[in-house]
Amino acid sequence: MAKLSMSKHALTTAEQLAREELIAMVPYQSARRLFSNADAQEDKVWLNANEAPGKGQYQLSAININRYPDFQPDCLISAYSEYSGLAKDKILATRGADEGIELIIRSFCKAYQDTILICPPTYGMYAISAKNHGAAVIKVALNSADLTLDLDGLQQQVGKVKVVFLCSPGNPTGNLLPKAQILAAIELFKGSAMVVIDEAYIEFSPEYSCTKLLHDFDNVIVLRTLSKAFALAGLRCGFTLANNDVITLLSKIIAPYPIAAPVAEIASQVLTNDLAIMQTRVKQTKVLREQLSNWLTEQNWCCHVFTSDANFVLFRCTSAEDKARVFNLLLENNILIRDQSKQQQLENCLRISIGSEDELAQLKQLLTAL
Repeated sequence: MAKLSMSKHALTTAEQLAREELIAMVPYQSARRLFSNADAQEDKVWLNANEAPGKGQYQLSAININRYPDFQPDCLISAYSEYSGLAKDKILATRGADEGIELIIRSFCKAYQDTILICPPTYGMYAISAKNHGAAVIKVALNSADLTLDLDGLQQQVGKVKVVFLCSPGNPTGNLLPKAQILAAIELFKGSAMVVIDEAYIEFSPEYSCTKLLHDFDNVIVLRTLSKAFALAGLRCGFTLANNDVITLLSKIIAPYPIAAPVAEIASQVLTNDLAIMQTRVKQTKVLREQLSNWLTEQNWCCHVFTSDANFVLFRCTSAEDKARVFNLLLENNILIRDQSKQQQLENCLRISIGSEDELAQLKQLLTAL
């Protein structure tokens, strides 16, 4: 048997057998990875993960926990059908929108052969999921002036990619993509690539949803979640919306029991009985978002506040030193926000989730002293 070459340390069996690109790959740094459970004291103010403030109270009646749940619980699919206005055969419930991303890439991209396209700055899991599957990633950056699509750049990639991910409202930018541009992108890739519109934050601008485009195009997929406006991030429940042929494909590779019975029960309750509560939460979030944006524009360490149609505000600090002062002062006082400076075009940028009025007041009080 040939001896393994030794460098700094002997390779473990897992390191020897793993796909080599995974050894050096950096995983997606979620808010909870950046600040682990060891740091998750109750006194921390979490404004770094775009969660809704408050805690819901739900009563569970599910008693058959010893039984596997339905593949796609009818109560949940029916409730989301009623909410979204789409037929049940156009809906697939998933463990958050993140599972939808994984399923789409696995369904349409051959490992080590096919490619996805993303438009940075954008949600990091598109690229991470692609790399996990062995798919390549092409980047066509958003226009730096207004964070809209570079349609000329997209056109140059027609025929070279299998899946195009568009995030609207964007994360971490917060802005909606113009509907005319989304339509133009769908037309560009018609017949050659699936265009995925990530609408995780669409409840904050529901009139701009692209779900109606499913009736007119067969290369459109829409991603949704209950994590944001519905305040159910801990539930991990999302939806992939597409025409039936796409849903049929995704259903072939999703886990056999993706939605736990308690998850289906709580989500169905909220979608059926709590829509007014969600809409009130959205209205309150918009008011607090505008107040925070206006306050940020008045601070001498902030040089630009980005337009937001989501439940967070992205802003740019005047320098790397100012960015570090703002971030570290909040961190030292148990207020967690998100540093987005490593994203393309977002040098010295920080992002604040819209928490409760009290949480944002604490943040402002601390930063006023800078």
